[in-house]
Amino acid sequence: MDSKIILKAESLDGYLTDKDQQYLSQMDVLYEKVMRSFKIIASGGFSTTIATEEKKVIDIFNEMGHIMQTICTEVPSMQVFSFITEEASHAEASRVIAKLRDIRTGHQEFLYYSQRAYEMLFRLAFTGNHSDNKNYLVVKTPVTTPVQNYSVHKIPDIDYKIENTVMCVMLRGALLPSMIMSKEIEEYSSHGYVTPFALFKIKRDDSKKEENMEYVLDLKNSFFDIEELNGKDLIFADPMNATGGSLVTVVKYLLEQGVKPKSIKFFNVIAALKGSLRVVRALENCTCYTLWMDPVLNSSAYIMPGLGDAGDRLNGRDNDEIPRNIIQLIADYGSDISGLYRSQLRKIEQTVLGNR
Repeated sequence: MDSKIILKAESLDGYLTDKDQQYLSQMDVLYEKVMRSFKIIASGGFSTTIATEEKKVIDIFNEMGHIMQTICTEVPSMQVFSFITEEASHAEASRVIAKLRDIRTGHQEFLYYSQRAYEMLFRLAFTGNHSDNKNYLVVKTPVTTPVQNYSVHKIPDIDYKIENTVMCVMLRGALLPSMIMSKEIEEYSSHGYVTPFALFKIKRDDSKKEENMEYVLDLKNSFFDIEELNGKDLIFADPMNATGGSLVTVVKYLLEQGVKPKSIKFFNVIAALKGSLRVVRALENCTCYTLWMDPVLNSSAYIMPGLGDAGDRLNGRDNDEIPRNIIQLIADYGSDISGLYRSQLRKIEQTVLGNR
């Protein structure tokens, strides 16, 4: 068996419909207009000129947002937080995304807002059904006078939605978001269910442009149990979905090995329209959940306007010649993160050691 599986960009584009391509072309035209305004704003100048260009940017972004909302209505397997939640929640999503995008947001703040983003995505996917039954948590508190006190809290009973899940991690940028999602599942499960983990070492070739991009799945440095994935609800949590290539490469490989997932859920903080369309067109029974959708990719397959390299902003930048392995990466998270996600780290340890 080959130790590396490669998927090419042209294979991904083959899944898109003619209407998808028309929408994507429309977005490219609109974003070209907005970039002309960006140049004027960035160059400085008279305040009246800047105000005029900012108004143009706002109008174009509103137009692109309406088009993307129409597309998501036509393609219900693309679930965007601000398109389907009540309006009162939109400001929260906007603020979280704005902080994550901001070039001034440092590592600790970026981590905090990433956690908030995934908590919101979890609610979007799993807790929005008012028909769910309720579970009760009886919690022992620190108050002991005049007697030991307890509190009662009602939560939705979503065990049937979450206790068949496996967390599938596309190393390295998706490691911490996957731990966050697994922790949410553990907290909502009435049985304290901790997801198994499957770890996939996959990387796109950033020396190539978007139109000829390649995605390389390194099986030698991946850790997973095929039998543990069959019939399961597979969850992938990657902060950015630019092209969809990494997810499609992993899932297509699993399908070729005979894995028949019950469902596939893909959670992104930001997703490019093109990446989301590719994923849902290429994979059956897959739903993409994203906090925010961006309209286009640049020629290097980076999301615009995007937020930079989410993996670097979450984990710090690796030395290209000596990249950190998973143990070094977890060690760099520090004791606070390791302590918070202790159950998840035990499962990851079992996955790695059990596949050696």
